Amino acid sequence: MEDVVELSDGSYPSFIESTDKVVFIDFYSLACAPCQTLLGYLPALADHFKEEEVVIAKVDVTANPKLAKKFMVQSVPLAIVVGKDKMVKNAEVGLRGIDGYIKMIDKALGNGGGFFSRLFV
Repeated sequence: MEDVVELSDGSYPSFIESTDKVVFIDFYSLACAPCQTLLGYLPALADHFKEEEVVIAKVDVTANPKLAKKFMVQSVPLAIVVGKDKMVKNAEVGLRGIDGYIKMIDKALGNGGGFFSRLFV
């Protein structure tokens, strides 16, 4: 299986219905420099979460306008985390460090609930 899944207008509906994993989706444009940086992070994210129930995916907004409209993409890069329940759990516009994306995914997985959860363990 490929580490990073390329989703399209046509493949997204059946993909999302058939998966029972958390899905991290990078909406990008080839003309966007920050998008290129985030695209470079995707293999590392896939490797980091290879033992978890996580799929790392990407969507070219220029080639897939229906998906861009569905997720109301106004600016790229846009990172979205879809939970196992098929609901959007988090969305972040702009480039973050790789640790920021790891935290987004961990939150959807229920890992590392943040500062206050550590206080009351």
